[in-house]
Amino acid sequence: MPGRPAVFFDHAVAGRALGGAEASGDLHMVKQLERGMLVAVVDGLGHGHDAQAAARLAVATLEAEADREISKLVERCHSVLNRTRGVVMSIASLDAERETLTWLAVGNVEGVLVRPGAAKREAILMRGGIVGHRLPPLRTATLPLRPGDLLVLATDGIREGFAEKLRPGDGLQEIADGVLARYGRAEDDALVLAGRWHGRPKAGAS
Repeated sequence: MPGRPAVFFDHAVAGRALGGAEASGDLHMVKQLERGMLVAVVDGLGHGHDAQAAARLAVATLEAEADREISKLVERCHSVLNRTRGVVMSIASLDAERETLTWLAVGNVEGVLVRPGAAKREAILMRGGIVGHRLPPLRTATLPLRPGDLLVLATDGIREGFAEKLRPGDGLQEIADGVLARYGRAEDDALVLAGRWHGRPKAGAS
C-alpha cells in the first residue's frame, strides 16, 4: 500500500518466564527504520516484575530513540536505567543502503549471524557489564549483510551451543521454537529471536 515501508526483515520469537510466571524479564524489540531495521533482545537482571520493569524501560527507550547510533542508544539506556535492576542486551542495526549489520552486546545475550551455505557462524562479542550500573567500553562490529542471512539473538536462559545446530533454511518460528525447546534452561527466563534479512526490494518489485 502507498507509504508503507518495505519489509527488510522477517522475524519470530519464542520465550517463557521462569516457572511459568506471568512476568518475564526477557523482552525484544524490532523496529523498521527508513534505512533498515533496529533489533534488540533485553534481559532484565533477576526474575519477576522488577526484572520486567527494567527490560520494559530499556525497550521503550530504544523505541523512542531508535534513529541514534547504537552505542549512543546503549549509553542512553544506561542513564535511564540507573534506578532499576539494570539489564544486559544485544542490539543490531541492519542497514539496507550499506548492506551491513552493526551490533554490540553488554552482558550475556548471545548473538549469531548465519549465512546460507557457509559453515562459519559470526558471533557477537559479549562484554561483561550491566546497562544501568556498570557499562564497559562500547565497541561496535560491522559485518556485510546479504539477503537470506539469519540473525539469532538469545538470552542466557538459552544454553550455549545452539548456534552450531541452526539451519538457516528452516522457518523462523521453527528455528525459535526449536532453540527454546532444546536449549532452554528451566531455572531462568528465556527468549530467542530469529530473523531473516531480505535487503531492499529492487526497483519495480511489488
